[in-house]
Amino acid sequence: MKESKVFVAGHRGMVGSAVLDNLKSKGYKNIVTKTRDELDLTSQQDVGKFFKNEKIDYVILCAAKVGGILANNTYRGDFIYENLQIASNIIKSSQVYGISKLINLGSSCIYPRDARIPIQENSLLTGILEKTNEPYAIAKIAALKMCEAFNSQHGSNFYSLMPCNLYGPRDNFDLQTSHVLPAFINKVHAAKISNQKEIEVWGSGKPLREFLYVEDLADAVTFCLENIDAGDIYSKGISHLNCGSEEEVSVSELMYLIQDIIGYSGRIVFDKSKPDGTFRKKMDNSIIKNLGFSSITTLEKGIEQTYNWYINNI
Repeated sequence: MKESKVFVAGHRGMVGSAVLDNLKSKGYKNIVTKTRDELDLTSQQDVGKFFKNEKIDYVILCAAKVGGILANNTYRGDFIYENLQIASNIIKSSQVYGISKLINLGSSCIYPRDARIPIQENSLLTGILEKTNEPYAIAKIAALKMCEAFNSQHGSNFYSLMPCNLYGPRDNFDLQTSHVLPAFINKVHAAKISNQKEIEVWGSGKPLREFLYVEDLADAVTFCLENIDAGDIYSKGISHLNCGSEEEVSVSELMYLIQDIIGYSGRIVFDKSKPDGTFRKKMDNSIIKNLGFSSITTLEKGIEQTYNWYINNI
């Protein structure tokens, strides 16, 4: 398997770069990557031509248009269009050209806003989605259902992993488009170096979140590539696998932890007039755990490593 040709789609993003590094560290020598300038994943013609010429064996689909609550709610059309195009083109070309296995990366936002906690895989499509990221979630649901449908119709060895909130090196730290954890790192670091007396944070601070260090997700991807096939999942009556850390904190606890790690002594002010998003999204990770995978990086250790990367690179 380690001599096979593996295409990592989206290798420059946080997830894709972590997957790329993980595969290399475990001896994979024939990895194919393409930048956005080299291959437009939203073009069906370009993607089809690429698959025809490259003779790929395995695909890890990490490519996506991603962002935090502000970006998701502002660029709703862009998020649903680009993510649908990317997934449709890669999954269809993988089926046409006989890819041995495709692993599609999604997000826990696919689940209903009021899903029962911990969220099991079979909670999918049982309720209303969170409005702020609905377009992105619908695109991700379509992608995992496409994998499931191609398996049913063609026997394609395609399936999806749904991680919880991810963070780590090469994250997006821009305050306008980032997720909560990297945004907090940016805010707190900036406040520290400018001797700012207080920081304002969106929402009440009460919502709970489960975070997974991106290098743990990369470990999960390689584990699945080597050990789990689509039949192992669909035979259980589910369409995908949850992948989380089982470590849950409130937004306020997260902020105070980041404050402590960075060494900022100012005041944190929560703006309750701003949206909180979904109150809780803790996932049930028992199935992937029973199949042999568990994450190992604690939230504190992961934030320390992420902050070290941030100050050395950003």
